[in-house]
Amino acid sequence: MRLPLEILRRRELLHNLVMRNLKSRYKDSALGFLWSILTPLFMAVIYVVFLRILARGVPLEEVLIGVFAWQFTAQCVGNGLTCITDNANLVKKVYFPRIILPAAATLSNLVNFLLTLVVQFALLGALFFWRHETMDWHAVYIPLLILGHTAFCFALAVFLSCINVYFRDIQHLVNVGMTAWFFLTPAMYSMSLVEKLALDRQIPWLTQVYMLNPMAVIINGYRAMILNGNHFAMSWAAAASIAGALAFLAGAIWLFQRLQRNFSDMF
Repeated sequence: MRLPLEILRRRELLHNLVMRNLKSRYKDSALGFLWSILTPLFMAVIYVVFLRILARGVPLEEVLIGVFAWQFTAQCVGNGLTCITDNANLVKKVYFPRIILPAAATLSNLVNFLLTLVVQFALLGALFFWRHETMDWHAVYIPLLILGHTAFCFALAVFLSCINVYFRDIQHLVNVGMTAWFFLTPAMYSMSLVEKLALDRQIPWLTQVYMLNPMAVIINGYRAMILNGNHFAMSWAAAASIAGALAFLAGAIWLFQRLQRNFSDMF
């Protein structure tokens, strides 16, 4: 319990690091922080125009929800991976809980993700209005899912940031791994495609194994909460995935606390 209390005492430092990350992202740009809204808006236009062509048969709303959720995870991985090495001077000269650095990287990306949700819900609202449909009432529980999603992204940032201090080649492996993970996650396609593949290939256990992917659980959770008729059936694989993500969070924090003692010596 000492770690959360220590981070709480350093909340001003955490706030300053989050603001620094947000400001540096659009430093020297004319529109500044407004790009946090314009970027997902432009990306949404790209998804509407091109992904509809590439992902024929996949509902557009599922693509939007999946890709926006994946982007949050991908950004946390990218920024979290180098959050220690990019702040080497700070780590060597000033004492503070080093875990604040991956926490700041995750929270700054959370701010951007929340802004993208504004754009996402505006687009979904327009689609629902056009089709005379309504949003599922379970959408009120989305903040809880966002909390769990953020905790998982934080675990990834914590784990990768401390590993990257000792093994710099991990950056290249992560880039390859994220590409593979993206295609193994239902971001640009729906679970019906996986179920159809399992049925056609007569591999009934494929869907359950697929749900061991935490991002599959998270993205399907968003879709089930937002879209009417898109239900999420809890299974042993989904429960195991959630339990594994929680264990990963605890293990990542434990490993970080062990490895951070020698961070200064690695620069």
